[in-house]
Amino acid sequence: MTADPETTESPALSVTGDAALDVLHRVFGYDAFRGSQREIVDQVIGGGDALVLMPTGGGKSLCYQIPALVRPGVGVVISPLIALMQDQVDALRALGVRAGFLNSSQDLDTRREVERAFLADELDLLYLAPEALGGGTSATWRLLERGNIALFAIDEAHCVAQWGHDFRPDYLALSMLHERWPEIPRIALTATATSRTHEEIAQRLNLQTAKHFVASFDRPNIQYRIVPKNSPTKQLLDLLRTEHNGDAGIVYCLSRASVEKTAETLSAAGIPALPYHAGLDQRVRAANQSRFLREDGLVMVATIAFGMGIDKPDVRFVAHLDLPKSIESYYQETGRAGRDGLPSTAWMAYGMNDVVQQRRMIDGSEGDLAHRRMLSMHLDAMLALTETVDCRRVQLLNYFGEKAEPCGNCDTCLSPPETWDGTVPAQKLLSTVYRLQNERNQKFGAGQSIDILLGKRTDKVAKFRHDELSVFGIGTELSESQWRGVARQLLAQNLLMVEGEYSTLSLTESSAAVLRREREVMMRREPEKVARSSGSSGSRSKSSPTIDLSPEAAAVFERLRAWRAGVAKEQGLPAYVIFHDKTLRQIATQKPASLSALGTVDGVGQAKLERYGEQVLETLAAE
Repeated sequence: MTADPETTESPALSVTGDAALDVLHRVFGYDAFRGSQREIVDQVIGGGDALVLMPTGGGKSLCYQIPALVRPGVGVVISPLIALMQDQVDALRALGVRAGFLNSSQDLDTRREVERAFLADELDLLYLAPEALGGGTSATWRLLERGNIALFAIDEAHCVAQWGHDFRPDYLALSMLHERWPEIPRIALTATATSRTHEEIAQRLNLQTAKHFVASFDRPNIQYRIVPKNSPTKQLLDLLRTEHNGDAGIVYCLSRASVEKTAETLSAAGIPALPYHAGLDQRVRAANQSRFLREDGLVMVATIAFGMGIDKPDVRFVAHLDLPKSIESYYQETGRAGRDGLPSTAWMAYGMNDVVQQRRMIDGSEGDLAHRRMLSMHLDAMLALTETVDCRRVQLLNYFGEKAEPCGNCDTCLSPPETWDGTVPAQKLLSTVYRLQNERNQKFGAGQSIDILLGKRTDKVAKFRHDELSVFGIGTELSESQWRGVARQLLAQNLLMVEGEYSTLSLTESSAAVLRREREVMMRREPEKVARSSGSSGSRSKSSPTIDLSPEAAAVFERLRAWRAGVAKEQGLPAYVIFHDKTLRQIATQKPASLSALGTVDGVGQAKLERYGEQVLETLAAE
């Protein structure tokens, strides 16, 4: 589809009374604002600048879309998501909003038509990539100077943070917008919440005097679960078969090779999965992303190259097969689940090699010592989250400076792990590393030290005569997997470190206190069974959109989903652009018998009621 703007009347033109609330109801189909949305909207409508930190799924886009429809002129949205602009525009046009975009994917005729519509005030919203502004020297910049601008919205504003993995150099030039158009309000939005990033956005975009809005970053509908890594692909398959059969989801892997292998394994097991990483041909990436957005029940296996700006509301799970490098990354990535507010799962398999790999990546990273120290602090916070015996949600929110009570909906709340005094096992493992290094002038990975402690007479043990060490066989009270847990937790507590190409173990400055019995080492004992949110194999999970629906309503919901899939395919749109699952659930429950009743359902605005209302009522009437 093209992004040619329609020249129909703007949804804002007939606004009377409470303009913002009228647009919210008539265009978007909602009766009330959520959280701080109302205050943000009023700030921008009134001509004030705003910096908005709000979690994914919190309704950030409404904070600039509604002011753009109320204020005279065109709302200009700066977004790094060129590949998603078509979908963003399609979603708005389905609501009756006159939206367009300008980027490098368009042909000349389409571009000229969008430019004409912008200059003629026949657009409500215009999406641009930051690169298009060219630091104030581009044709696009000159186009903006000739138009009537309602506001500037800077989406994904964390891209201005120079040490962030989403850094975009062209974002640094966006402070020029205020210099050229000081009277036009700006709103910068991000789902990233650390104080460091917050300060950097404000400084680099010259938003220190803007009104700052920091929403709660709690996503209560997401269940956080972290399990010890043991055949992670098999663990993932078990999760999908028993809890997320037929659900859409994202699986994150650290390497491209792991992405490819995991996607192949899932596909071979009958789970439709697609790969996504920077090494794939751009056309393949675009096609896979399009399929994920448009089809139900697909799993995207990806590196962190995938996900920013993905507005698919029915992602029921996000799984990590490798440890994210920071809590910030983990929060962003898991936040792509459950944008519709329905129950969803954030699941991660985590093991000792994850710690080793991340430590090595930090040691080999670019930047000065201060930067590597910062990366280490981020990793330490992530490791503390994985090893905590307390509520994961409390610890996650505490990282962002937000206080919370235990949630009752994470693995540590549902199946609390025990703590145990691991001081003696820690001393044994540290002593083994010490004796290898100091008595034999040798360094080995964790596996060799564990074999020594277990008294295993392997070929390598025999070759290096490690059975002659005094620590040989002194650790038989623990199993091999338990010893790996000890090693993992010592690495997490910085009582062991990894070195060199072969990831050998060495002591740290903190190790001596343990060996001298001056420091106690408490460890996490994993529960026998991690709490699950569903029953037998092959059942749908409790995160399924049909949960809590009566059998009759669930059948109606599935019928509505089938109708929606047909319409979406016919129109070449993602299914959620027609209606969200949450809206279909409400329709299935209420079973409205008239267009006026259907119009009271959340998410059914005027344009959608006119376009799809009769079809929905016919679907409800069908047996």
